Amino acid sequence: MSSDEDREQFHEPYGTLNYNSYLRVPELLELQSPESEPAAHDELLFIVIHQAYELWFKQILFELDSVAECLDRDDPAEATRLLGRVHQIESLLVHQIHILETMTPRDFLSFRSALNPASGFQSLQFREVEFVTGMKTRGVMKALQTNPDDVERLENRLTEPSLRVRFYRMLKRQGFEVVVPPDEEDLADRDCEHNLEALLPIYAQPERYYRLYALAEALVDHDQNILLWRFHHVRVVERLIGTKMGTGGSAGVKYLEKTLGKRAFPQLWAVRGLLSDEEFYGTSRGPTKY
Repeated sequence: MSSDEDREQFHEPYGTLNYNSYLRVPELLELQSPESEPAAHDELLFIVIHQAYELWFKQILFELDSVAECLDRDDPAEATRLLGRVHQIESLLVHQIHILETMTPRDFLSFRSALNPASGFQSLQFREVEFVTGMKTRGVMKALQTNPDDVERLENRLTEPSLRVRFYRMLKRQGFEVVVPPDEEDLADRDCEHNLEALLPIYAQPERYYRLYALAEALVDHDQNILLWRFHHVRVVERLIGTKMGTGGSAGVKYLEKTLGKRAFPQLWAVRGLLSDEEFYGTSRGPTKY
């Protein structure tokens, strides 16, 4: 088939939906606007990477909201499946940040001052991911430059039950004697110990509680992926700016390193430490102690 015939066969009348109009590609490609003057070579890369992050954050939030609905209707299998999709996206985001390391520190400094006072700390969607998951800190609201609609959106995320709360509520409905943890504070030590004992059968007998075990591990994977992204982000920032202050006025790397201890599901991390080394997984006699 000649190129003319090929074009004729696949010609679409003006106004008909096509790839570019469906995805709004022309509008999308107009959204990268460097602030430096003249535009620094690597600023386009910086903008594209962060805009891609925001698109993926949008998808993650969409999936996490669906996971929340699954937990509310006691559907751990579907919640686990959707979290698997979230894990794949998060793995992509961890690898994506290292593209920034193709810039030299001098390359970044050629446009960094033009970004002030913008900062990744101000990403509303990343804060939403934290809040939805169960890492809620009202104090971060003070540092966000937000309009009233954004404030309302974040306030709604702060007040609605997180995945952590929904997970424990589901366990309670399933007959596990757990204490549902609050979102913005830690459980008392006594309640933490109580929950560890209540969670232990799921990890001691995963073949019996497989759906709940798979869901618990999927939530840990999500928790871990956020932690890994934070860690890689800190290291990339350190390679680019060293000990400089952040563009948003934060302490830069020193501030970012303080976030590395955050966990949404600390008891799911801790419970495995109660399993006995003396037990043999899969034996016919079954566990006699945990």
